[in-house]
Amino acid sequence: MVFIQNFLLKSVKKSFRSHLRSRFLDTLRLTTKGGHGGNGFPKYGGAGGQGGAVFFVAKEGKSLRDIVSKHPNKRIVGGNGEESSKVRLIGRRGTDQKVEVPVGIRVLDQETGGVISELDKDGKTFLAAGGGSGGCSGNSFLGKPGQQRTLTLDLKLIADVGLVGFPNAGKSTLVKAISNASPKIASYPFTTIRPQIATIEYEDYRQITIADLPGLIEGAHANFGMGHKFLKHVERTSLLLIIVDVFGFQLSQQHRKRNCLETIYALNRELELYDRTLLDKPCALIINKMDKEGAIDEICKYENYFHSLEDGLKLCPDDLVPQKLLSIDTVIPISAKNMAEIKKVKHEVRTILDIRAEQKLQEEYSDKEEQLRSKINERGPKVV
Repeated sequence: MVFIQNFLLKSVKKSFRSHLRSRFLDTLRLTTKGGHGGNGFPKYGGAGGQGGAVFFVAKEGKSLRDIVSKHPNKRIVGGNGEESSKVRLIGRRGTDQKVEVPVGIRVLDQETGGVISELDKDGKTFLAAGGGSGGCSGNSFLGKPGQQRTLTLDLKLIADVGLVGFPNAGKSTLVKAISNASPKIASYPFTTIRPQIATIEYEDYRQITIADLPGLIEGAHANFGMGHKFLKHVERTSLLLIIVDVFGFQLSQQHRKRNCLETIYALNRELELYDRTLLDKPCALIINKMDKEGAIDEICKYENYFHSLEDGLKLCPDDLVPQKLLSIDTVIPISAKNMAEIKKVKHEVRTILDIRAEQKLQEEYSDKEEQLRSKINERGPKVV
């Protein structure tokens, strides 16, 4: 009886833990080792086969969880090279190990901490560990061990739009309204605990991806709260979608209450301290929860400063003053529950991205034209 009771409690405990475990994984450390080269055959001058290598291959639809499932010990080893023999003087090469990784991976060297590769396109490959050379006359017919490296795979989501805001600003509600995603929605902060990619679909079949990211807190640039785990996913987005509560934000009773304008400056400050270049991205500002009583009076206090944040610095506390300001392209007051206003958000997002893409194409065209002119050393006609 005691045995049955212990077994049942043990099974319940295991299932409960697996339920709590986060499914999203954006960092993974792996040990990779190339295969050992095969020995040569001195009597006949035979050469051993080279050891197999370990490759990372970027592929759409893959996740770091898939790698953990396939390689639970987080160790990947290439096949050993075949030794030379009477039957086969030139040994076969060891089997290569190809590991499919999600698109958007940065490969970090564990020893130096530096970035050694970025797999940001489908099909892009990286040699993680080379195989050892086979034995031959140049190395006394002794095969060499393969290269061994400890690498960290760091995933940065690739999305068109990055949704940035403090907790309980209505990010998940907005994402659910404009896409087919089903994020968790509740009246308490931090309902989103892991990044999610949603897709905005239009009537002409155009699709725009949006990253629903966990809420920031003040100090995120210094890795407080979600910190870098969140901010790194903003780097590869094309548009920042800033969302704030019209009544401001207060994390807890121990923290100071920030009004709507101060919340924008606080977000601006966190992005600047993490990576100043993020402020160069186009930005749309959404003022949410306009359906609540008193929202109109509240937004009227600060609406003159939304398009010109520099003019509002006189109202900004000293600890929130940024050195570089966001350049806000459009301001959209909404209620995330109003579908007419949601359609306006979808339209504005698409318009900004299309303008940005057109500007980028023109810049690339101008650069190519300038390069072509410099190559052929084109000159105008001379007046004689």
